Amino acid sequence: MSPGDVRERAADWIASDIDEHDKAELAALLADESPQAAAELADRFAGRLTFGTAGLRGAVAAGPNRMNTATVTATTAALASWLLDRDHGAAESGVVVGCDARHRSDEFAAQTARVLAGAGIRVHMLPSREPTPLLAFSIRHLRAAAGVMITASHNPAADNGYKLYLSDGAQIVPPADTDIEAAIAVAGPLAGIPVAPPDSPLITRQGAEMMQAYLDAIITELGHAPASAAWLRFAYTPLHGVAGGLALRAFAQAGFAAPDVVEAQLEPDPDFPTVRFPNPEEPGALDLAIARARRSGADLVIANDPDGDRLAVAVPDEQAAGGYRQLTGDQVGALLGAFLLKRLAAEPGTVMSQQLVVSTVVSGSLLPKIAAAAGAQYAQTLTGFKWIVRAAELRSDARFAFGYEEALGYAVTSAVRDKDGISAALAVLSLAAVARSAGESVQDAYDALEVQHGVHLNAQITLPTAATVDVMSRLRATAPAELAGQPVTSVTDYSGGTWQLPSADMLSYQLPGARVVIRPSGTEPKIKAYLEVVELATGRTLPAARQAAAERMGRLRSAVADLLA
Repeated sequence: MSPGDVRERAADWIASDIDEHDKAELAALLADESPQAAAELADRFAGRLTFGTAGLRGAVAAGPNRMNTATVTATTAALASWLLDRDHGAAESGVVVGCDARHRSDEFAAQTARVLAGAGIRVHMLPSREPTPLLAFSIRHLRAAAGVMITASHNPAADNGYKLYLSDGAQIVPPADTDIEAAIAVAGPLAGIPVAPPDSPLITRQGAEMMQAYLDAIITELGHAPASAAWLRFAYTPLHGVAGGLALRAFAQAGFAAPDVVEAQLEPDPDFPTVRFPNPEEPGALDLAIARARRSGADLVIANDPDGDRLAVAVPDEQAAGGYRQLTGDQVGALLGAFLLKRLAAEPGTVMSQQLVVSTVVSGSLLPKIAAAAGAQYAQTLTGFKWIVRAAELRSDARFAFGYEEALGYAVTSAVRDKDGISAALAVLSLAAVARSAGESVQDAYDALEVQHGVHLNAQITLPTAATVDVMSRLRATAPAELAGQPVTSVTDYSGGTWQLPSADMLSYQLPGARVVIRPSGTEPKIKAYLEVVELATGRTLPAARQAAAERMGRLRSAVADLLA
């Protein structure tokens, strides 16, 4: 698109925009003749925000390729049209709307509610600045037709997003996303979209009773704290996000002692001032929590991400910087899977062969071995909880017991059909308390799993690139015969789907005792590679097996980095 075309499109956008603030911002950018302004303008009009993993996500600013009032309005109008066309009861059952504390989240949630009400659809408005799991829970609790959460999860502070859920309380799946995407394209001029007043009788504001219903549901399913929890000490941070208030209530109601809270990160702050990047997976994100844990001698550190749907865990380790080492998502997933299956096995009447645990293609391979040892079923899905929580629907004899993905997401109850960092925190605390009562630590519990099933070492490589299609095409054209001196025994291309999985832009390479999965990110311009090395501990010590795995992983990382480059 030429500079003249961009400027013409920008002028047309200003004329049709319904937000005065956004119009003024774009007009100022249009009047700026600097190269930087021209580049910014070109990017804002390079396309339109499209549905990714579960909705929209992008920087907050004016223009079609940004998150703003116009984008939210068009998307919500499309959602309303789609709902009314497919579900004659949608207007009455309504849509649940929630938001986190990011920049303009309240504004976008209010606009979402007004557009839905303008289309004649009831709106259940959740209290402002509450976590995503509350929204996912509320949809089924209120028997709503859908749910919208304004959040950008763990993205940078400049971003916001529009996350969409269906009536089953899970994130949207195809073809719903493409249908709504098509409806956005034909939504028509923004000025013609009906928008109800803020005090519309169709907009009902939910209060504290919804939060209490959520807490009651997850604690009823997970149970109260074991007696040994009285001696458990832990540090907690919500990383400036919105999970803190509800998480602290959950800890107290379940019977756990009050945590050592990182006060500097307790209150929601959309600028995330104490972290470089508000993602608990990022190095340094837990530094303040670890410092707090070190001062109090805590047994573990737990952290939620900004919208409360993820959980990070760190455990004492004298060899680690700061005296604590963060567990990977695969390690926590294995621990929770083993803990929950063991507890289910102890419940009278439980048929273990009907219990289903789930992880993704890019997650580690320890969970399926744990499931087999427990006599439970295991399923593997594509990345995303929209697939994980629906895995049991494909089996007539299965009950969903647990699901996780390596990116710190865990579903530990049936009350929330999405990843939930608050209920997962309760499960981890129970696990830690039970281990403590046996004179063990969380690390001891994980060691026992690797002694039984082998060392499972996982790692990731990320290649930032806007040319993800080119990289994946190149890899498909020339599959490697070997990696790190090991033969590639099989290659799986998921682009056509398999008998178990729908189509996905993903490649998997199987090696002796190792695996590599490569895919583009669903939310950011990058290619991600997921590596796993497995070493049995039979006939040698666990440290020796881990050292062997680390050496193999080092060689594999280098080989995969070369392959991507």
